[in-house]
Amino acid sequence: MTGSTAVDWTWEAAEDPDEVHALLCACDAYQARKYGSAAPVRDTGTTARRVHAGDVHLLRHDGQAAGMFTLSWDPPFALAPDDFPPAVRPAYLGRLAVAPRWLADSTPTGATCVRRALELASARGADALRSEANPDLADTVKLLEILGFRRHGGVRTDSGGRRSVRLQRSFAPGPVAGPEGSG
Repeated sequence: MTGSTAVDWTWEAAEDPDEVHALLCACDAYQARKYGSAAPVRDTGTTARRVHAGDVHLLRHDGQAAGMFTLSWDPPFALAPDDFPPAVRPAYLGRLAVAPRWLADSTPTGATCVRRALELASARGADALRSEANPDLADTVKLLEILGFRRHGGVRTDSGGRRSVRLQRSFAPGPVAGPEGSG
């Protein structure tokens, strides 16, 4: 990370659902203000289940929660058969969140989280990493695309008015070296 040493930044499996939920809601509120959209309503029970399952990866800076994501084998959203290109063993990236402090100063915390998710998914044998994003969060969608994700299908709107786009990054199992997955 810019201006910091590697010792300042550490990864861990999240253990505290309240801390994770607070980070998620703080990021949602920041993004809602930035883009003039409504923040999603998050379920504390879902957060707790994901933390206890070991799916939540937390990035800390000097002991404080700076970013997070979930990585799972089960899709965190409903899927239609044609939502994504075929994959034998896809993993799912969800709940990407960055502390407002790091969003405000443009530190590449979100990119660090996505790169970590790509590395973990590939190392665990995934042939694709799939995600769903709010298309109104232009910087998030752009980040995913810069890191090799491709949109599949158009913008979806569910019965509650929530909009989303589906993105997938395909790669051969093994370490991920860069945005194109070579290496």
